[in-house]
Amino acid sequence: MPFAHKPQAASKKQPAMDGSTNAFGGDVVSTGDVGSSNPISAGFFRIEKGDPCVFTYEFDEAKYFTEGQCQVEDETGAKVIAKAGDVMLFTKGSTISFSTDTYALAFFCDQRAKL
Repeated sequence: MPFAHKPQAASKKQPAMDGSTNAFGGDVVSTGDVGSSNPISAGFFRIEKGDPCVFTYEFDEAKYFTEGQCQVEDETGAKVIAKAGDVMLFTKGSTISFSTDTYALAFFCDQRAKL
């Protein structure tokens, strides 16, 4: 099939990320499902007020923030507040800390097979 349609995907509850009670994420679509040799996967990330979510990337990722705001800090101490409408790029091997005083929702696209 040339396309996939996932109605209202942003409103679906995502699973908790490993070891977190306030960060959630999951793939919605993946070209790995159709046998791509260079797959990309995309889905949603949500973080709520609570402990920071620290993640070391094993792949490249682009993240588009659609709601709320999120403090993003890398391993060098560089920080930004990502807000709705912002796009960020995370490179393979980087360690990133995500936190928020409220919540944030983001759409991501990764250069990897479906998790």
